[in-house]
Amino acid sequence: MKPRRAMFLRALAVAGTVAVIGIALWQGRPEQTVPERSRKTVEKAVAPAPTYVGEQVCADCHQEENRLWRGSHHELAMRPASEETVAGDFDNASFTYAGATTIFFRRDGRFMVRTDGPDGQLCDYEIRYTFGATPLQQYLIPLPGGRLQALGIAWDTRPKAEGGQRWFHLYPDQNVTHSHPLHWTGLNQNWNYMCAECHSTNVKKNYELKARHYSTTFSEVNVSCEACHGPGSNHVAWAKKEGDGQHHDDGSKGLVIALNERKSVQWMPNPESGNAVRSAPRRSTREIEMCARCHSRRGPISEDYGHGRPLGDTHRLALLEDGLYYPDGQMRDEVYVYGSFLQSKMFRHGVTCSDCHEPHSLGLRAPEGEVCLQCHEAGKYESPKHHFHPLNSRGADCIECHMPATTYMIVDPRHDHGFRVPRPDLSVKLGTPNACNRCHADHSPAWAAKRVEQWYGHTPEGYQRYAEILHDGSTGAPGVVERLLGLAEDKSQPAIARASALARLDRVPNPRSLSVIGRQLRDDDPLVREAAAGALEGAEPQTRFRFLADLLRDRVRAVRIEAARVLADVPAEHLMSEQRTALTRGIAEYMAAQRLNADRPEAHLNLAQVHAAQRRFDRAEAALRTALELDPGFVPASVNLADLYRALGRDTEGESVLREALRRSPESAALHHAVGLLRVRQKRMSEALAELKLAVSFDRGNARYAYVYGVALNGVGQAQKAIAMLQSALRQHPFDRDLLFALASIYRDNGQPHKALSYARTLAELEPENPERAALVAELQEQGRRKSRD
Repeated sequence: MKPRRAMFLRALAVAGTVAVIGIALWQGRPEQTVPERSRKTVEKAVAPAPTYVGEQVCADCHQEENRLWRGSHHELAMRPASEETVAGDFDNASFTYAGATTIFFRRDGRFMVRTDGPDGQLCDYEIRYTFGATPLQQYLIPLPGGRLQALGIAWDTRPKAEGGQRWFHLYPDQNVTHSHPLHWTGLNQNWNYMCAECHSTNVKKNYELKARHYSTTFSEVNVSCEACHGPGSNHVAWAKKEGDGQHHDDGSKGLVIALNERKSVQWMPNPESGNAVRSAPRRSTREIEMCARCHSRRGPISEDYGHGRPLGDTHRLALLEDGLYYPDGQMRDEVYVYGSFLQSKMFRHGVTCSDCHEPHSLGLRAPEGEVCLQCHEAGKYESPKHHFHPLNSRGADCIECHMPATTYMIVDPRHDHGFRVPRPDLSVKLGTPNACNRCHADHSPAWAAKRVEQWYGHTPEGYQRYAEILHDGSTGAPGVVERLLGLAEDKSQPAIARASALARLDRVPNPRSLSVIGRQLRDDDPLVREAAAGALEGAEPQTRFRFLADLLRDRVRAVRIEAARVLADVPAEHLMSEQRTALTRGIAEYMAAQRLNADRPEAHLNLAQVHAAQRRFDRAEAALRTALELDPGFVPASVNLADLYRALGRDTEGESVLREALRRSPESAALHHAVGLLRVRQKRMSEALAELKLAVSFDRGNARYAYVYGVALNGVGQAQKAIAMLQSALRQHPFDRDLLFALASIYRDNGQPHKALSYARTLAELEPENPERAALVAELQEQGRRKSRD
């Protein structure tokens, strides 16, 4: 599969649409007046815009809910630093890391830290807020520009017997000094962007790009009632029966979101299966998507959040991407739980977050594994016939087997919410982790797979059946396109997995994939529609517009802006007036999403890519320059800016950009690769080879760098070195088309058609619909026959 063009942030916002439409309707008939009776009807139907009232107002009536919330992770998510809230040792405690000794102390009743600042020099800083509570607590420090920054040294709040009550660094093995991207003073530890939305209530980031300044606000410092229930003023008015009742009689009680998916629902035992069945289907995902706003790996695309609206209106969810998830969907990086839960059989059958979690205390509704027995019959599942382990052992614990934990931030274990069957057989095939070997670490996955097969008489597959397809999709294995298309159409599998299959398709669709993608553009799930739009990126402009025009009006913002991004380079002259208007509106919405994240260099890279696609090169250059002002070490912006200058015939300026970037990041493979290509264009081949070789040495897993270096070696007459380089890379990437074609070509051109033929045949197997591959095989076969005759 060809890699997708990098797009880190994808965002946008539309505000006030209903109000504008309403005004337009009345302005269209200025001679008419609204009848008195109609005006009263309108007034009665429209509630005032709700406002935030604060936790204490809610607590006046909801005392039990408030009691449960007290002491929860939500209440303790963020608080002003005080004797009551600070858990760490500030009695002149010291901690040494990366050559710097940090001191934690008090001064004039304030909590202070002496640590290395943005220039590496020790300086005294005030702790303004605590961040989190268990199993660790971080500390926020104000810096110029309205920034709050999260200190990289945290306090382990676990009991001393469990290894806690100590200071520790969140990146113990990475030697994070002041120049490192993960240093506490840098962009990646910035509270305003990275943390605020999910640790406080009603956050508005308020970043001013020109001034490089935040004026971030929140209604309440922690995650309070209205973070989940929405602004409560109309509910308070309903409770007090204020006004004339105009917004009290619609059954909403003045609430902006009805978290009632469990109302009047029971889980009915099924004696045959041992599993409970929901008494009525779950008809919405309001509650789940409300929780997902924070409990997911996602990026913001709008601050126009409305409780009860689709998550995709304001956030873009990460799919099952390599590096974030394992091929079977188990969490790998810090992805939280929503992406896992979407993959689960529990989600499919109607389980909601609050079926298992009490939503105010956040605790389980029953102790540990007993929460599972609310729906799963104990006689069947708490039996050695099911789990084949002694009762009360770890192996008999539902959570240990079906929700294995991964530890993040050194001390914070988090449970996978995929509720999957342990699959040691997949560990053997794909290297994925499995619950069995988490306990039996002294045995191999093959041993575990054999035991499981002996117990059940077969290898249990479970509900999630896409690991091998997604793995092969990432590596481009033979025949995988058809299998990816099959998964995309398989509605028995989770939508997030189907979307992830579409995201792995080749960017240049063939007729068969176009047909399947076209059907997925009409799928009920916005994740599938969004991924289908992205899968059309390499199609011809007219084809893209024909397929995607309707998605520019999709009800979910994330889908609309992905369609707009993919269509950004469609020439306006190919479109009718209405079509141009729709596309212009869509691109404006996409650009607004990037401007929401104007404090991040990735957003300006995205802006630059759209500007370049529309041949607005001056704007593209300005956006890339802004990205580098925000983060001079942001390599993708330097590489893209140099490439833009290349396209504009300004290679000398591009070289200056690359030299400055290399001064900051001397071990960047991407920068050395870019310099190597520049030297090739300048016909300075010895320097080019040196740079391309460095690129390969700094990123040995990158097939593209190895391919370019191999071709360059062959171009200067070093065919054997080229072959050795390409074959080495092919062992890591056995299905890489470029590597295969390069080896076939070099062997052919050196009079060795028999050796070339094996690579050409693999290519033809990978791309059976490509006539050029078949022609290459035929050519080599004929050359081989002639050589044999000679």
